[in-house]
Amino acid sequence: MGGLAFHALCPDWKAPVERERRDIDLATRGRDGGSLAALMSAEGYVPDQHYNTLYGHKQLYFVDPERNRPVDILIDRLEMCHRFDFGDRLSICDVTLPPADLLLTKLQIVTINRKDMLDVLALLAEYPLSGDDAACSAISLRRITDLTSSDWGWWRTTTGNLDQLNAFVSQELRPNDLDFRRPAQFDPAAQLVELRTAIDAAPKSMRWRLRAQVGDRIAWYEQPEEIPHGQP
Repeated sequence: MGGLAFHALCPDWKAPVERERRDIDLATRGRDGGSLAALMSAEGYVPDQHYNTLYGHKQLYFVDPERNRPVDILIDRLEMCHRFDFGDRLSICDVTLPPADLLLTKLQIVTINRKDMLDVLALLAEYPLSGDDAACSAISLRRITDLTSSDWGWWRTTTGNLDQLNAFVSQELRPNDLDFRRPAQFDPAAQLVELRTAIDAAPKSMRWRLRAQVGDRIAWYEQPEEIPHGQP
């Protein structure tokens, strides 16, 4: 997961030089958490014992002491501004979460930043949009619209971010921001339009419609909790 996953799926992307790739984000299933923790320790990563005891049901934390490199391991789901489960989707791609799931990790961020937007645009520049929910070679529209059509909060944040991304592409995107050392596979601006069209066209659930009546009067997202790490 995380920034390195986008580079794994977009290996030709020459990201802006100001990007720092220090931390590693991993994903696993609950039933594999113990085995993964043992593997990490065997490879020299030092666990934060206090943190892992308190939060190990949903997240583990390790440090590579030689490089001072932190490793976060999410278990079964992502819980930040919005939540989605990925435990049953880890076998679709060999190295990363599927492209649609990686896209969702960015589109769920209420205060999306430039780095996150470039990750989204790089993925949209390299992968087609598809209706296939189990594709590693495409971004699944069904995976995204399943969330945005059943949960108004997901819809609100996702469409707001798509609006920001459209503005970013037209006003702030620099020539070298999406440098693949070759022409991109797809036009990310056109992909943004197609994604928004699919989200708008997908039938909405009764739950979605009821929440839409409340709108922005009540917060539709969670504030991610920053849980401090102790000494490993």
